[in-house]
Amino acid sequence: MTFVVSEACIRCKYTDCVAVCPVDAFREGGTFLVIDPDDCIDCAVCVPECPVQAIYAEEDLPRDQQVFTAFNAQQSKTLPTISRVKPALPDAQTWAEVRHKRSEVGL
Repeated sequence: MTFVVSEACIRCKYTDCVAVCPVDAFREGGTFLVIDPDDCIDCAVCVPECPVQAIYAEEDLPRDQQVFTAFNAQQSKTLPTISRVKPALPDAQTWAEVRHKRSEVGL
């Protein structure tokens, strides 16, 4: 199993999770992060670091978020690795309250 970044990350892109990842499994898109399932070692240290609760174990991913398992796997193949904390997006706090954001990434 792996961990998956879900819809809650979109347009927030808090990177607290990146700082604790021991294997640099996170990849950075313009407005979101994903986890490379091939690099993730299932340690779970990233989960409590996410201020918007966007990270789930694959088996715990809510049914309405299951599309993000494939999204993380696909996007991680082309996006660059992020291994250092960066500032969240300027309007992250506003977007943290928005629930239906998948259209922002073409889903």
